[in-house]
This record gives sequence, C-alpha cells and structure tokens, in this order.
Amino acid sequence: MHFEKHVFICSNDKDAPKKCCGSGHGMELVEKFKATWAAQGLDTKIRIQRAGCLDFCGKGPTMVVYPEGVFYGNVQLADVEEITESHLVNNTPVSRLQIG
Repeated sequence: MHFEKHVFICSNDKDAPKKCCGSGHGMELVEKFKATWAAQGLDTKIRIQRAGCLDFCGKGPTMVVYPEGVFYGNVQLADVEEITESHLVNNTPVSRLQIG
C-alpha cells in the first residue's frame, strides 16, 4: 500500500536526564491522532504510528510528518485537531510548533 503521508510520533520512554516523549503523553498523542484522522472520513492514505526517539528530547513530545520532513515539538493533545486540519488535510504545516 502506498501512503501519501507518514506521521511518526515519539513514544520513547527511557531512564535519562532528558525529558522523554513517552512519559509526556506520546502514546496518548498517537491514539488521538488516529481517532482524529479517522473522524475526517477522507480517502487520503496516511499512516500514523508511534516511533522511537526522534532526537529532540528537550522539545518533546515530538513528531515528524513525511514526506515533507516537518518536525513538531511540544505537541499537546489540544494541538492534534489543528495539525490534522492544517497539515494532514490542507498541506499547511503549523509553524508555531515546528522545530529543526
């Protein structure tokens, strides 16, 4: 199956002095993105999944959308609908959350 976009959301949880996305609601973000996307009812093929460390630990929870390679940081549950509507549906990244 060919996907138009891949969304990887860090859900890494490790013992480290850095902040970890997993403990910062990484899996909750994965589930909310999946539910929000499903509610759109669009035919666009998008894969949303958890990922390991994206190397922006200090800016977590983090995620990346490909093929654009747009990284987002400090993503909160309240941001899911905005990212879904703006970036996943309308192909306009949410600049206030972009990192990298």
